[in-house]
Amino acid sequence: MNDFKAFAKKVRFENRPFFVPDQPIWIGRAPGRLDVMGGIADYSGSLVLEMPIAEVTYTAVQPNSSNTINILSFRNGRSQPSSRFTMLLSALQTYPTSQEASRFFKQKEEDAWAAYIVGVLWILAQEKGIQFSQGLNILIDSTVPEGKGVSSSAAVEVATMQAIANAINIALEPTELAILCQQVENEIAGAPCGIMDQMTVVNGRKEHLLALLCQPATIQGHVKIPSELSFWGIDSGIRHAVSGSDYGSVRIGAFMGLKILQTVTGQHWDNYLVNISPSQFEQELRAHLPLEMKGSDFLRQFGNYPDTVTSVDPEKTYAVQQPTAHPIFEHFRVQTFHRLLTGGVKNGRLLGELMYQSHASYSACGLGSDGTDQIVALVRQASLESVLFGAKISGGGSGGTVVVLGKSDAHEAVSTIVDQYATMTGIQPKLFHGSSDGAHVFKDGVG
Repeated sequence: MNDFKAFAKKVRFENRPFFVPDQPIWIGRAPGRLDVMGGIADYSGSLVLEMPIAEVTYTAVQPNSSNTINILSFRNGRSQPSSRFTMLLSALQTYPTSQEASRFFKQKEEDAWAAYIVGVLWILAQEKGIQFSQGLNILIDSTVPEGKGVSSSAAVEVATMQAIANAINIALEPTELAILCQQVENEIAGAPCGIMDQMTVVNGRKEHLLALLCQPATIQGHVKIPSELSFWGIDSGIRHAVSGSDYGSVRIGAFMGLKILQTVTGQHWDNYLVNISPSQFEQELRAHLPLEMKGSDFLRQFGNYPDTVTSVDPEKTYAVQQPTAHPIFEHFRVQTFHRLLTGGVKNGRLLGELMYQSHASYSACGLGSDGTDQIVALVRQASLESVLFGAKISGGGSGGTVVVLGKSDAHEAVSTIVDQYATMTGIQPKLFHGSSDGAHVFKDGVG
């Protein structure tokens, strides 16, 4: 884990050519997160339970007189920058729409990562009316691994926006900060994520689960993780991408299902699928949904599509029934998980079964992967006789990290799973354990 003192040394002494001595440098900090329960149901309005992890991203910002945006990115604790990016500040004004700005960063694959950082400036200009009169030198230092399903993108967005807001002296409330960062990811980076990642890395608390009702973003409390239980994350070594076609297709299928059910029944459920009860869905609604549907047929029969972040490809065929069912049942599972923890019931086996059910539903949506399925299977085998209780894929699926629940003293059992997986696959996975506070507690601001 990178700590603040080590980061300050990197900023002040190891990168003097990049930063001007004796001038203020503004700093932001945000952790990654483990998606304990809820995951992709966030865009359908679900309750989610999220844990901020120990791995964090720091961003340092200093205005410059060259009218350029210069970015250095350090990853995984390296002493040398992994990536560099430079563009003229005036270039921001040449992209009047988010679609044009997004297309700019997609022109070169090697520059796509910069969208999550420069996009912060574009969104602040558009949404807050900020006119940037000076260039910025921006240094990113992150130990949140990319493509692992632990919200590296949200961490860098939040840390960067926090640092820039401090530098230009504007106040952003925590929820506003999270929503603006979600816009960066949706509109500039082109990833159709829900709100849970940004809200968690802003508002999470150490050794707690953030209980967030995504309608659109209501914090229902911070659930203390019982001392006898603990969560781990095991990286499958298979890269996960929220911008990938699988995640986007499942989201589209869910919103197609919502529109179909609204049209058939005349009910709207406040435009959130999870406001349908599982029993009503099974008894009255499932039969109205096709297993799959071609985009052109949907558009011809149902017209307007209710999601503002994604769009239906007329030439593509989408699964509809399972992506629609998943958030309805996931919301019920998360509510049950939440009540078991907050009600004093700490039955690890029951909590673990809810996690296994969640993972199975991901797989039915097509969001599983060989690696994550192997890790879950290893935990299930071990849980019959050990201190492990359950496991599920984290975040958007299709690879990334598996969340494991066990007794607080189960670290050796989890390490055994890691070793078994490495032997089976030749992949040495990263193990996540421990938590930290979200960005809202980082008040230093200036270095």
